[in-house]
Amino acid sequence: MGMGYLTLIILTTVIGLGAQTYVNGQINKYSHVPTSSGMTGQQAALSMLAFHGIGGVPITQGGNGQDFFDPRTNSITIDPNAYGGRSITALATACHEVGHACQYAQGYWLMKMRSTLVPVANLASNSWMLFLIVGFVLYSMGSITGGNMMINVAIALYAVAVLFHIVTLPVEFDASRRAMNYLETAGLPASERAGAFSVLRACALTYVAAALVSILQLVWLLGQRNN
Repeated sequence: MGMGYLTLIILTTVIGLGAQTYVNGQINKYSHVPTSSGMTGQQAALSMLAFHGIGGVPITQGGNGQDFFDPRTNSITIDPNAYGGRSITALATACHEVGHACQYAQGYWLMKMRSTLVPVANLASNSWMLFLIVGFVLYSMGSITGGNMMINVAIALYAVAVLFHIVTLPVEFDASRRAMNYLETAGLPASERAGAFSVLRACALTYVAAALVSILQLVWLLGQRNN
């Protein structure tokens, strides 16, 4: 693997840590800024669901950092700070997850595609490295054909994981767009909307970073095949 792989590890680590540091900074900054509406994240989520005429979506309090919409149960989980918090971060987080619920209710095709890819992407993410290692072992044993075949399988599997990261981007961006549209319609002041946008933009950066890291990894894998 050599210096090329070491460089890749360093680069992807820097990208990941940089994105996470920025996200944490924005979330912490606006978690201490209350909104003029006084609504909690849970109340804002219920209000946004009602605004779109969407019912039957339970909103539950999860653990720390648990903010997600589950299409399997058509439910929203938000962490304690967002659930009961009255900050800009709480409202932005809760409304973003409602954005996913709106996507599900309206049959947003990219969300359907991502949901379809989840089990395949999980399998690919958990198995591609095994095939790559087997490929390198076969190479070291002199089996060029077998090594190539295993590396190609590893690349194909990892490409599925990369596709999942790429499809995730517009899904997340659209959920944030829906959240911002609702917050504007609900009359949130412009200064508070700017803060909410900063939070959502920062969170979106984590998905951009994940996609970039996966693409860099795929490029490296393709280089291994060519070598």
